[in-house]
Amino acid sequence: MNRRQLVAVLTGAGISTDSGIPDYRGPQGLWQRDPAAQQLVTIGPYLADPEIRRRSWQLRREGGALGREPNAGHRALVELERVLPLRVLTQNVDGLHQKAGLPARKVLELHGNVRQVKCQRCNRRSEMSAALDRVAAGEPDPACLDCGGVLRPTTVMFGEALDPVVLEQADAIARACELFIAIGTSLQVHPAAALVEIALEGGARLIIVNAEPTPYDPVAHEIIREPISVALPALVARLAG
Repeated sequence: MNRRQLVAVLTGAGISTDSGIPDYRGPQGLWQRDPAAQQLVTIGPYLADPEIRRRSWQLRREGGALGREPNAGHRALVELERVLPLRVLTQNVDGLHQKAGLPARKVLELHGNVRQVKCQRCNRRSEMSAALDRVAAGEPDPACLDCGGVLRPTTVMFGEALDPVVLEQADAIARACELFIAIGTSLQVHPAAALVEIALEGGARLIIVNAEPTPYDPVAHEIIREPISVALPALVARLAG
């Protein structure tokens, strides 16, 4: 591949499942096992119902996303960034791309991240680890220490719009790329999924790496169904060769 051509990569939950973080919509995903769990990350129910917040805090504590480690898929993208111009647009909030070694400036977090929490009332920000320590100490629904407002992660929850500045940056990357790779994403959540259409309109080639079919399979130039931790190192080796 031409060393000057920009590669844009859209990653979803599937790239992190081998790190022990479950996806949402896959056959073994959280929504399949517990459809009601979607309320735990939906802004309306989360703000209105203390019981949903308590369950949500327990899910964060038990899920342990802050303590997870990158897998071979994340590390493969680090290798790709060393040989080709690369930007990663991620729907994930786990920070594993940066933890694997991708420069933060090369990762655009479309849905925010779980490293911090903020108060819905006064917008005070603090570390997620400190909030989880309070949960472990017996506070099932920790409130803002400044004003007593509802604490929530600095993620874009269902029912909320993406940051327009972040979305504008993602659009520009999708338009400029020569190759667009969608990895571990169902391509069902908009506006993130629409980045595929933007890239195709700009003349980019599309590669989809996902275990399940997506709505964009019919227009993809290549579809890879193998497990991501196996498929990505092989794909990177081919692109970098």
